[in-house]
Amino acid sequence: MPEYGVQKFLYGIGAFLALLIIIGFALPRASRVEVSAAIDAYPATVFALVNDFHRVDLWAPKTANDPNARVVFSGPDRGVGATITWDGAIVGSGTQTITASRPYEHVLTSINPGEPGEAQTWFDIAPEGTGSRVTWGFAHDYGLNLVGRYFAILLAGVVRREYEIDIAALRELAESLPRVDFSDIEVEHLVAEPQQIAYLSTTSTPEPAAISDAMGKAYFEVLAFIDEHGLAEAGAPISITRSYVGAELRFDAGIPIRGVTDRTPAAGSKVKLGNTYGGQVVRVTHTGSYRTLSETHRKIASYLAALGIERNGDAWEAYISDPTRVDEANLLTHIYYPVRNR
Repeated sequence: MPEYGVQKFLYGIGAFLALLIIIGFALPRASRVEVSAAIDAYPATVFALVNDFHRVDLWAPKTANDPNARVVFSGPDRGVGATITWDGAIVGSGTQTITASRPYEHVLTSINPGEPGEAQTWFDIAPEGTGSRVTWGFAHDYGLNLVGRYFAILLAGVVRREYEIDIAALRELAESLPRVDFSDIEVEHLVAEPQQIAYLSTTSTPEPAAISDAMGKAYFEVLAFIDEHGLAEAGAPISITRSYVGAELRFDAGIPIRGVTDRTPAAGSKVKLGNTYGGQVVRVTHTGSYRTLSETHRKIASYLAALGIERNGDAWEAYISDPTRVDEANLLTHIYYPVRNR
């Protein structure tokens, strides 16, 4: 009879749905994917590229498959609280926030935090040989969402393929950056106030002894100018690097001053008055011999390149310690690099 056939059909549908539910409960409630790669770059460099969504967007852009998608960055530039939000016809919409950041080892992010469909991604970075081993993971707990458990079977393969492509792009970018380890310097981001200085422009070959000799002679003339015009020293001596071409280093040797009046000549025969840069800077404190300052400069340059920070003027050094009173190993030098706001 027709009624019997319909009833049988409904029973079959019910049995099929029951089977799907049973299988769904048997499926893992959580999906987890990890990919790993060796990268010929220091952990600090790799960390800089995964701890900042602006840098992540260089090697895993949200708009790669959806050029019309809208992407907004908010919160701090990097580290805990940094957030990216996207909205597009193909990539959909979502939010990702860094929730844990441990230099230069680990970064954890939450996708759509506090909402249905929340997931986590993470990066674990470890030294390996002369480079790094980075592991990129994804995890999503679907709980009692049986549809999500079925979807996870398909999603895991898609995520793995995308991560393998993107981690290769991360490797390429990291290996293109300066290969200098900056993990042992502490970088401060500050706003420098301009200082009035008396300074003398001079040149030298790049050897430490020659630089020291040229600097000593320049400071002697600057101090003579200060004494002659009744000025007072107002800070540590500084050296502003102006250019480095071939075998010639050009720099300004200056001393911060106070007491300038309308009668103070703005420029003597050699010594001039001027002002230091005022604005956003990064500052690193170098401890030790002046002979190793160049290595600290290389580390700062590598740091700026890895984080994508643009310079905004000439770097300078402030010699905090008096080398006639402080042991060479304990000499303090502040190194400043003017930078642009992102």
